[in-house]
Amino acid sequence: MTAHLFLPTTPATPTASDLPAPRPAPDKRRRPAPGRPKRERGSSPYQGERIHPLTRGQVEDRRQELGDLYAEISGGGPWAWNQARAAFLRHLAADARRPGFSLLIAESPRLTGCAYGFPADGAGPWWAGFDGHVRGSLLRRAALGRLFVVSGIVVPSRVCREYQDRAWNLARRLQRRLLADHGAALGVTLADPRDDRAVETLRSWGWRSAGDDTLTAALPGPFRVLVLAPGT
Repeated sequence: MTAHLFLPTTPATPTASDLPAPRPAPDKRRRPAPGRPKRERGSSPYQGERIHPLTRGQVEDRRQELGDLYAEISGGGPWAWNQARAAFLRHLAADARRPGFSLLIAESPRLTGCAYGFPADGAGPWWAGFDGHVRGSLLRRAALGRLFVVSGIVVPSRVCREYQDRAWNLARRLQRRLLADHGAALGVTLADPRDDRAVETLRSWGWRSAGDDTLTAALPGPFRVLVLAPGT
């Protein structure tokens, strides 16, 4: 059982996309009309990145670029950069061999994020050692092909800390598209229970611990099981 979520592990050095745009000098001659709502800053569905899937061949062709994206977002010195990049690419290569693997990228026009995963098979190797840690409802969904494992989400640090509850947040758009493309009844991912930051970020994007509802965890395990409803 190797699935886990890739999020920035250290505070990344802000990139150009993370920094606010320069603000023009105020024009004292212009005054906002009374009652005009204040416009929110940040991405929107109309101004944000374009999301689209890659074929397996395109994933391989852009493998190095995807590795660079993860390393850039993770931050750290050259040694940490190379370690993070290598770990990410190993994980990606392993998941890319799974039946039904899907990867989405976000571009604006440069590559800014990605998310990927695969349908869970209740009898498949992903469940080895895992079926004893959740009740049968998750396994039944997997057996019916209605459970989708979101194995990786890679987004700039600003997406983890700004407008997390908005439908146009990039992470939400990526995860929602993954589930919709596969007609999944539920998304599932695993997180290190000691990584409070990752769990907190996931919950801000609509994920809930399996124990928050009827999918109650039966036994303590090495991973925190989180689930996501379609459209969240």
